[in-house]
Amino acid sequence: MRALMGLIKDRHGTYYAQRKVPERLQEAVARVLNSEKPKQVYLKKSLGTKVLKEANVAATHVLADFNRTLASAETLLKERPVISSLTDAQIKRMAEVYYASLLAVDEQERQEGTGSEPIFQSVAAQLTAAGIAFNTPFKVGELPEAGLSDREVFKREHALAEDLPDAMLALAKGDITHVRFGLEELLEEFQLNLDPKSQSYRRLGMAVLAARVKALKDIARKRSFLRTYAVERGDGMRCPP
Repeated sequence: MRALMGLIKDRHGTYYAQRKVPERLQEAVARVLNSEKPKQVYLKKSLGTKVLKEANVAATHVLADFNRTLASAETLLKERPVISSLTDAQIKRMAEVYYASLLAVDEQERQEGTGSEPIFQSVAAQLTAAGIAFNTPFKVGELPEAGLSDREVFKREHALAEDLPDAMLALAKGDITHVRFGLEELLEEFQLNLDPKSQSYRRLGMAVLAARVKALKDIARKRSFLRTYAVERGDGMRCPP
């Protein structure tokens, strides 16, 4: 029995279905799949078997899924043709939206928490129940009634202390790959399919990168003010040394 076209074996002998994505569809396919990659060069999926007959049967369904993905990418290209330029007003507006989104996320976390505290408390409870000793400078046993826990405050400050210098260095170097994911989300939000090799893509990248640096600096200033205010009231948070 011959293997269907597009079937390959990995080093363990398991069959995979694979299809090369046409170059003109690679960016669109990445968007259809919600991939973190800017381009999807191959579609590939394990068929979960080392038996050729079973692989051929499974491959018919997988290859049909590949065809649907490529068709969706074709539709996406028709709906959003590739453009090579943006106006100054468009770039300014998109950078402003990106800046505002960073501030909004920071404020939402301050009011509602980051979502990581329940996980931390759950793990701590499981370790305690299992009799496993562990050390943590943070309070264990209850969730904050609202807002951030001391642990979340500390983690956010640590992340900001790393993110801001990294963003400033990227801006100094003109390294727009630092905000590539944000750029793709922004273009998706504005329903634009901008050629990543175009001058406008680079200009947008630099504007978004500058907006990131500005937002992180403003967030740092706001947090500093809130810490000072909390200390003056006598209810400042405690963080490990």
